[in-house]
Amino acid sequence: MTIHHTACILCSRVCGITIEVEGNQFKKIRGDEACPSSKGYICQKAARLTHYQSHPDRLTRPLKKMADGQFVAVSWDQALSEIAAELKRIKAEYGGKAFALYGGGGQANHLGAAYSNQILATMGSRYRYNAMAQEKTGDFWVNGKMFGKQSCHTTEDVEHADFLLVIGANPYQAHGIPSARDTLKHIKNDPQRTLVVIDPRRTETAKMADIHLQLRPGTDAWLMAAMLSIIVREGLHDESFLRAHCHGFDELKVRLLNVPVEEYIGRADVPPDDVYKVARGYATAERACLRIDLGIQQTLNSTLNSYLEKLLFLVTGNFGKQGGNNLHASLLPVLSHQDENKPGTVRTVHNNMFPIGGVYPPSILPSEINNANPERVRALLVDSGNPANTIADTRRMLDAFERLDLLVVVDVAMTETAQHADYVLPACSQFEKCEATGFTLEFPENYFQLRHPIATAPGEALPEAEIYTRLLEHMGVLPRRFPVLEAIARHQPEGSQCKPLLMALMATLKLRPKLQRCAPSILYRTLGKMLGEQAAAAVLLPLCLQFAARHTAAVERTGLAGGGHQLGMALFDKLLDNPQGIVVSRHRYEDVWQLLATPDKKVNLAPPELLKLLSELRGQNPDDTSERYPLVLMAGERRSYNANQIYRDPQWRKQDPHGALRIHPADAVQYGLSDGGRALCESATGAIEVVVEFDTNTRPGFASLPHGYGMSFNGSAPLGPQLNRLTASERCDPITKTPYHKYVPVNLKPVLS
Repeated sequence: MTIHHTACILCSRVCGITIEVEGNQFKKIRGDEACPSSKGYICQKAARLTHYQSHPDRLTRPLKKMADGQFVAVSWDQALSEIAAELKRIKAEYGGKAFALYGGGGQANHLGAAYSNQILATMGSRYRYNAMAQEKTGDFWVNGKMFGKQSCHTTEDVEHADFLLVIGANPYQAHGIPSARDTLKHIKNDPQRTLVVIDPRRTETAKMADIHLQLRPGTDAWLMAAMLSIIVREGLHDESFLRAHCHGFDELKVRLLNVPVEEYIGRADVPPDDVYKVARGYATAERACLRIDLGIQQTLNSTLNSYLEKLLFLVTGNFGKQGGNNLHASLLPVLSHQDENKPGTVRTVHNNMFPIGGVYPPSILPSEINNANPERVRALLVDSGNPANTIADTRRMLDAFERLDLLVVVDVAMTETAQHADYVLPACSQFEKCEATGFTLEFPENYFQLRHPIATAPGEALPEAEIYTRLLEHMGVLPRRFPVLEAIARHQPEGSQCKPLLMALMATLKLRPKLQRCAPSILYRTLGKMLGEQAAAAVLLPLCLQFAARHTAAVERTGLAGGGHQLGMALFDKLLDNPQGIVVSRHRYEDVWQLLATPDKKVNLAPPELLKLLSELRGQNPDDTSERYPLVLMAGERRSYNANQIYRDPQWRKQDPHGALRIHPADAVQYGLSDGGRALCESATGAIEVVVEFDTNTRPGFASLPHGYGMSFNGSAPLGPQLNRLTASERCDPITKTPYHKYVPVNLKPVLS
């Protein structure tokens, strides 16, 4: 029996845990008190991770689909040589635009992205799609307009807030904030602190709130605009903050004063007195914080919502301070910046869509494959993702798979996407390899955890770093040996002694510039050999050097020392030696302004595109239902026992095995439904059969289904709702193409037994 430091991989918090391992099996899972971020906190989902690690659907050998549709096991050399040959053919005949990557680093599985991105560069493609791009890109696009770059991402200091406003989020179930349930309980039990929740459901978080505004679905933009107008009309905005740190308030103020407050509150259908109370309370609190999530990011006016929620904490001066909202540094970047108006920005062939934060929205992927353009996507590599289940409009995605010349899936299990692949490559689980996440996004302290492997992979499964390095070698773009670099690395095994290796690597890349796109694999093959089981972490060395150079004082406050590159190398060494994670930087709140990317380090409050969206709001109709589809479905609710698609074994659930549709009893009676009975849930896109659960916490006219279901297991039929047979790819935000998963008009009919 051995005890290992590692992390939960089920949500963005990536809480530290310890796992007792005996005979390669997980025994006891506990919160890790040595983790500097979560400090021993754990929820019930993490405690059942053995159902992810050990189950009969694990892939153990590379598979190739034969002409009869059956899969046969092949060697790694055969699979990779055939994939390499087909990729080279497609590039030669159709160019780089014919290739796309989906995923390339799933939840808390981000080191692999550095290696998979090399395949994109080798193919000459920019088309990277992932799940984050159907959730958060509206937020990233707005960040670029206001803060200067799409990579300027905000976080919230909930722990120190006197007034917490939660909109379209349920952190009690979805977490997203440190030690979510403990933090919420502390706020609830402190009479000097206020919790307000805005949500169509009386969620677990809303039940703890001082005020719950149970608004009509899809009306968040109207309600936030009304609150902003109240704040400005009553002079509750922070004039000194706005003068010192922002541009454009005078122009914004005119628009906000023109908001018809009572009309907008009426559209949201919430008590006006409560709206005024919330607006005034938030604006006058000493330390007010705003937490939002997918509830406003995947619904009507999603991009405008991201603008309005930022205006709330900026107009009131609750930014760049303790207990407010802030920017943050990041050791492992998960975002980049692209200006859609800049010459050279690569747009997609069919939809003319631009990247946001470095990624393209999955809702357009089926049409980028299934069209008549000669440059359409013909080859797709899917890594740690399951677009057959998770992209809007499953039918269109499955049809698009049939148009591909090549579909390759890298995963730990035979997913619904893998079943349509030409080749399926078995990857190590997240506990069988060295891994890390880029989602540790705190401020002022920033944390990072390099997780060590704690179990042995089954059969011939390999880590992504090895898979993609071998693929590059089979494609002939990466030499199989680097004798000089290997010799230097062999004699300089410690991170703090890596300067000769880095100098030799830079010289090599200068002499052979085509190898620059393969730099991660070169580090992996050289420095990685000296790191043993942590080989994939070789790519973190240059990132540590960059991070320490940019945030020198903040890194030194963690106790590390050293001039120039020595500080970054000391940081790298410390990461390698502390699997429980470390604090990588300690910023000061005033450092927020240096994290802005605008030339003068001020926030732009009045981007023309966003002011236009605000002005157009008045002419919109917030009711998008119809006589045929009169109910609004939230497709993707966070519950006690649902998670992302890596949890395939249904035995992990202690409750809600069917992923029931929750609906108010009054609505259920109107549609002839019974509690525990079955119903046909139908949208304009498709229909699925669901189990009905009466729920008085749900607003009438509104229903919800959880995500994380709809997967087959061990040969079974799909278990639970396949949500994206109901969602439509064309029902999306017009700017960012984010699908309206939280606002799907549906109809319900009883299914008679």
